[in-house]
Amino acid sequence: MSKLLAGKVALITGGGRGVGRGIALALAAAGASVVVNDLGAGLDGSPEAERPALDVIPAIEALGGRAVADGGSVADWAAAQAMVRAAVDAFGRIDIVVNNAGILRDAIFHRMTEQEFDDVVSVHLKGCFNVSRAAAPYFKEQGGGSFVHMTSTSGLIGNVGQANYSAAKLGIAALSKSIAIDMQKFGVRSNAVAPFAWTRMVDSIPNETAEQKRRVDSLKKLLPERVAPFVVALCADAASDVTGQVFGVRNNEIHLFSQPRPIRNAHRGEGWTPESVIDTALPMLRPAFYALDRSGDIFTWDPV
Repeated sequence: MSKLLAGKVALITGGGRGVGRGIALALAAAGASVVVNDLGAGLDGSPEAERPALDVIPAIEALGGRAVADGGSVADWAAAQAMVRAAVDAFGRIDIVVNNAGILRDAIFHRMTEQEFDDVVSVHLKGCFNVSRAAAPYFKEQGGGSFVHMTSTSGLIGNVGQANYSAAKLGIAALSKSIAIDMQKFGVRSNAVAPFAWTRMVDSIPNETAEQKRRVDSLKKLLPERVAPFVVALCADAASDVTGQVFGVRNNEIHLFSQPRPIRNAHRGEGWTPESVIDTALPMLRPAFYALDRSGDIFTWDPV
C-alpha cells in the first residue's frame, strides 16, 4: 500500500477487533499514526478483562508504524475528549476520525427494554457525536479533516429484532450528513460506510433453519479486512471532494446508497380531507410504497 496518509494522525474507535482492527492496520500501513481505541467490552457492552487495543499496537509497530492505545468509552463525553487529546499529545495533531465502536442488544421490539434501547443508542449514535464533536475544533482550526462513521443496512434498509441498533445506525447516516454540511466551509468532510463483514457483531444471527444456515454460510464469506482499503481511500487527500455520502463495502463490491428524496407526489388544489386522502392520495402513492424489506432481502447474491 502506498503512503497515502503519510504525516496524518488517525483515531479509530472499536479498533481492537474485526473491522476496526483491519482499519487500524490499514491506516498505519498507509502512513498514518494511529490511536487505537477499544473499551474491551462484550457484544452487549459488559466489561471484559481483555484490552484488545493493546494487542493491535505491536502489529502496527511491526509494519513500521506508530500507535498508542486508548481504553475509553465513546459513550462518555469526557472519555471522548480524552481520546482526541491523546492523539494530539502523542502525535501533535489529528486528521482522521473513524467511528467504529459498537455493541448489540437485540430484541424483538415489543420485548425490548428501555435500557437495551438506551445502551445501544448511547454507544453508536451518541458515541459518534461525542468523538466527532471532540475532534471538530481541531479540524476547524487546521482547515481540514475526515470523519468516517460506520452505519449499517440494518438502519438503511431494516432488520428483525434491531430497533435500537437500526435507529442508531440510520441516525449515524443523518449525523454524518449534518456534519458534512456544517463543516464543509472548513474543508472538513464526513461520510458514512455500511460494512458487510462476519464479525462478533453478526455472530449472534440465528442459525437453526436451512435458510438461516445458508444465509450464515454466505455471511461468513464477508471478510472484515476488505472494508479497510475503502476507508483509507476516503481519508486520503485525493478524496477531498467526497463528503456527505453513504457507502457500503461488501468484499469486492462498493455500493453508493441513495438518500431519501420525494419519489411520488399527490396534489389537490382544494386541499385534502381524510376521505379524499383515502380515495385519491393513497391510491396515487401506493404503487411506490416500499415493502417491509430486510437487509437480506435486498442483498440476495453471494459475496465475491
